Amino acid sequence: MKKIVLILILIAVAFSYGFTAEINQDTTYEASIIKVGDSLKILAKQDSIQNSEKSQAAKPLDPVYEFISAQKFIWAGIILVMTFFGIKIAINLIRFLAEKSAKYRITLKGLIPLVRILSWVMAITIIIAGVFSPSLTTVLAFSASVGVAIGFASQDILKNIFGGIMIIFDQPFKVGDKIEIGKYYGEVMEIGLRSTRIVTPDDSLVSVPNSELMSQSVSNSNSGEANCQVVAEFYLPMDIDTERVRKIAIEGAQVSRYVFLNKPIVALFFQDMQGRKSFIKMRLKAYVMDIRFEFAFKSDMTELVLKALLEEGIIKTEDYF
Repeated sequence: MKKIVLILILIAVAFSYGFTAEINQDTTYEASIIKVGDSLKILAKQDSIQNSEKSQAAKPLDPVYEFISAQKFIWAGIILVMTFFGIKIAINLIRFLAEKSAKYRITLKGLIPLVRILSWVMAITIIIAGVFSPSLTTVLAFSASVGVAIGFASQDILKNIFGGIMIIFDQPFKVGDKIEIGKYYGEVMEIGLRSTRIVTPDDSLVSVPNSELMSQSVSNSNSGEANCQVVAEFYLPMDIDTERVRKIAIEGAQVSRYVFLNKPIVALFFQDMQGRKSFIKMRLKAYVMDIRFEFAFKSDMTELVLKALLEEGIIKTEDYF
């Protein structure tokens, strides 16, 4: 009896073990199926992404007729014309206001280049983004092509444009300043993208390429202020009393109608040779109230001082012959 019970127990254990193993095997098989399904889904998703990227990469540029038409060219022309006349009106208004105020004349005129360049940039942006409205891909492709073509065809023009932009934002000088560049000296009348125009003392208009202004030393007489220093030179006999002459020279400069009295007046003396004669050279330095009267002040100062020296008997006409 005990043997029969033992045999039945062993049979039951074996049966239960086989049933459990079968369940585990089925579960493992189902998990494998799920894992394979997930892998297939991932591969399908990756393949879809790759196909999308290929289709985007192979997408052609927008046809020209989609963003170019006669109507859009007409609107672009209207915007350019309006910008041109708008800039003219704004610049004339700024110049009018500048001439009304000697104190703020140079500051106001310094706004002219900024108004010009910002207005054109705004107009071109409106035309591209608002009128033609090409896709970003087309803009990038067109910009690259045009940039390469312009870079090879007009390197000198690009240098001048870059120089003009640097002058406008770095401001080594402004419109209205008196500058000296190379052999030219005069008042800055206009700072353009290609060149800077100055008026010389003999009333000549000189255009200097901006690339030259960027590569050469530029002397600025007033640095944005309305006043600037004026130097008048005098050749005097060797036996003069320098202290007495200095007093006469400073008084002569002080009574000029063009003098700017908020800055010092200085008289300096140097020894100089003219031919076989030795002279004392006096340099009288004073400031003019408005740079436009620079040469009038120099002439006035020279006349006043020479007249006073002759009246005092310090110099005689025969001393120079």
